[in-house]
Amino acid sequence: MSLTSNIFESPDERLIFPVSRIEVRVREEPHPYCLSHQTEIAANWEREAAANPALFDGRMLLMRALEIRDGVISGECHIVPFSAFLLWRKTRPAGAALHLFGLPVIVSSDGAVIAIRMGQQTANPGRVYCAAGSLDPDDIREGYCDIDGNMAREVLEETGLLLSDAKSVSRFHGLHDHGVVTVFRAYHFAETEAELIERIAAHIVVDPEPEIDSALAIRTADPGQYHYPPFMPPILAWVFNSIR
Repeated sequence: MSLTSNIFESPDERLIFPVSRIEVRVREEPHPYCLSHQTEIAANWEREAAANPALFDGRMLLMRALEIRDGVISGECHIVPFSAFLLWRKTRPAGAALHLFGLPVIVSSDGAVIAIRMGQQTANPGRVYCAAGSLDPDDIREGYCDIDGNMAREVLEETGLLLSDAKSVSRFHGLHDHGVVTVFRAYHFAETEAELIERIAAHIVVDPEPEIDSALAIRTADPGQYHYPPFMPPILAWVFNSIR
């Protein structure tokens, strides 16, 4: 099948589905979206950087095409500047690109989901979600996206926690909504919510460039509790249902 920037054979939007394998190949040539929107990307970045000088136009992976079939996520992506992603996220032009990222859901021994609140200097100020970040060139292994490696790296950088310390790990699940595919798994730790939050708070204090301003313990899937991105409430509901 010739793929375009759409999701083929996929479950309904915002419906969580099991994921057995992720095979997203990284292509070397520029993303077509970057080539066709160079002027708009540059102009939008100028505005974004003026409003928030702390932003950094680093490199990340943006999907060109994905297929979700029988639990397998496959497709292609390209290395793009963060500025391209910011414009795509703002406008979401149909058929132009897709965003896939991994979300490690840390669960304490007393049943809380441990989330973080992003700092005001970031591109997601005040947003509350599980510690995670977009795939970038450090997450490429033998030409493919390494979701597990990305999640471990992001959690360590943002919270100081090692995902390898989890006492058990769930299988992957996913959901997609408005061009964004979230792939997540639950990491169950032996520590309580208070212990995990204390460890993260200590990490924030010594981090020379912290991206987060606090860690939070969540015990409900109420979408109005915090300033969540759209993917968080359905994932929280699934996690809490699975641990009851």
